Amino acid sequence: MTTTALATALDALARAGTAAGVGGPAARAEGERLAAAVAESSPGAPADWLAATSPGRPASATLQPFFDAAVGARRWRSAPTDLLAGLVADGSAHAAAYAEALAAVVDAAAGLGDPSISAIAAAEGTKAVHRSAAAGRAAAPRPAGDQGLEFGAPVDAVTPTPSATEPEPAARAAGPEGEPEPEPADEPRPLAELLDELDQLIGLGRVKDEIHRQTELLRIERLRAEAGLTSPTLTRHLVFTGNPGTGKTTVGRLVAGIYRALGLLDKGHLVEVDRSELVAGYLGQTAEKTTAVVQRALGGVLFIDEAYALAEDQYGREAVDTLVKDMEDHRDDLVVIVAGYPGPMARFIATNPGLESRFARTITFEDYSPEELRRIFAAMAGSADFEPEPETLDRFDRLAADQVRGEGFGNGRWARNVLDSAIARHAWRLRDVERPTVDQLRTLVPEDLEDVVDIGTDSEATL
Repeated sequence: MTTTALATALDALARAGTAAGVGGPAARAEGERLAAAVAESSPGAPADWLAATSPGRPASATLQPFFDAAVGARRWRSAPTDLLAGLVADGSAHAAAYAEALAAVVDAAAGLGDPSISAIAAAEGTKAVHRSAAAGRAAAPRPAGDQGLEFGAPVDAVTPTPSATEPEPAARAAGPEGEPEPEPADEPRPLAELLDELDQLIGLGRVKDEIHRQTELLRIERLRAEAGLTSPTLTRHLVFTGNPGTGKTTVGRLVAGIYRALGLLDKGHLVEVDRSELVAGYLGQTAEKTTAVVQRALGGVLFIDEAYALAEDQYGREAVDTLVKDMEDHRDDLVVIVAGYPGPMARFIATNPGLESRFARTITFEDYSPEELRRIFAAMAGSADFEPEPETLDRFDRLAADQVRGEGFGNGRWARNVLDSAIARHAWRLRDVERPTVDQLRTLVPEDLEDVVDIGTDSEATL
């Protein structure tokens, strides 16, 4: 039954993709990948997924296609899919219908295999992210984590302001008067508004300073050019380094908007990819695949996650060579941000002279302090209509103090995982209460955090 539901949902998504002008096959392929990412941690899901996406496939066939699909789509558990993001950026009237079709795929995928309570809750968050993106407003924080028993909800940074939350990892406290009117897709947001949003993010002091400096540098360069003065050609491409969950994707999205507000980009959207979406299985095909991704990103920012994976073999090097050429060909309407751990990123940039000359500025995202993690946890809980007791926050502080802060520490994503497990524990605690009060439904007590001591880092999650 679950396989039939997924097959039906994928058919509907393909029809929605055709109506939206993105193509039925492309929409179906995107839906299959999203479904794999949603169902990734559910026992028995791979076989169900294969039965729905490849009917007639021998039962003895390898399950590897499922895992390949899931790896490349994990970020869509907490951010709009590429096709949906493109529809939103273009102001398409079909974005809402396409988002609803994606939500139906998520629903069906959440039923594959033997899903946990956390898995089902996470699917609700994924649906909210896509629906909110299509509606032109920020989404509420995701109710589940990214790896292990939960699904991708990387909360990179949290901004407790009166506005609603960003669909990417920047959770904010919801405003008392509901959502603001969405801005028209063809009008850039004011620069001051984008910089204020950056400044509202919890922590990231050095990052904010660097972005402000880069903004002023490019603003003055533009004004000098308009005045007929000679200006040096400044690189707009950036390297983001740091552990997972430190706000890299959130800041990348803001950079795209800032560059658009400065008149440097036409659209100001962000296309996020990793190695799997740039590299093909044969030499020669990789160049075509990489160029196709670049075409999607024109007028905006191409964000390459774990970019150092492109230095592993000749296929990745072909992607890098193609990327360098495309960056030169589209120097006026493309910005590239590469992200990953500091050491590997430095070695990656050094592998190609073209990269070294184009990525002259590196911005380091430091781990959050314990106090910042507490604020992130409290803001995410509040935005999800939960209220931790003071003793619960004290319990969170002790959990945070016990975490090893090495490479791969999950930061805001770790705080999200703690909240996800607490929400699951909260639901289990109320299992015998037939009609809980509103206070019972909202309150997180210290006991809800007692079984999350062993939550690990999230080193495999998107940055």
